[in-house]
Amino acid sequence: MSKVNTAPIKWAQRSDSLYITIALPDVKEASVDLADETLKFKGKSESKEYEVDIAFFKPVDAKGSTYNVLPRSVVMHVMKKDKEEDEFWPRLLKDKALEKNQVKIDWDRYVDEDEEEEGFDTSALDGGMDMGSMMGGGGGMPGGMDMASMMQGMGGMGGMPGMGGAGGPGGMDMEALMKQMGQMGGGADPMGGEPDSDDDDDDDDDDDDLPELEES
Repeated sequence: MSKVNTAPIKWAQRSDSLYITIALPDVKEASVDLADETLKFKGKSESKEYEVDIAFFKPVDAKGSTYNVLPRSVVMHVMKKDKEEDEFWPRLLKDKALEKNQVKIDWDRYVDEDEEEEGFDTSALDGGMDMGSMMGGGGGMPGGMDMASMMQGMGGMGGMPGMGGAGGPGGMDMEALMKQMGQMGGGADPMGGEPDSDDDDDDDDDDDDLPELEES
């Protein structure tokens, strides 16, 4: 039976919510069970199994919370249960000893209680719990499908018959055109492509043809 490791946790808070990060890259088979008093997580990262099993310092609102699996971490925006209390927690976990061993402050999102001006930037949680859309996003880069469509469009418009089609002249028409150009021995290019190389070919053909005409 393989060893199960404890996943590292980072956290920050606002008066109404918590931002929790499980700092594991490329998590597979992620399972997140968020209840009003506990958080349980299981997943694989770099062929190792990890888990989290913690009890919160105070109750949270599980129904109003979201999470997302990103390429470098699993992030959660967890709403506090008692929003009217409007105060910061002294720690994340009910167990103070466990907190010292397992939890660290997320200094990138940390603010002092008396300096709080706005909530968390939750853009990383867009499409939360939808694993298919997150895999297409590629960690902030253009979506996979959009990139593929763009490449197909470039193939159709760039005079490359091998890539064929979408977004430009038909693949078969382009192949026929290229074959005709080859048979003409580098004649005029109706598409206006690569005029320099065509001119060089014309000069070479003229030089080759002149001696043959003189001999005949």
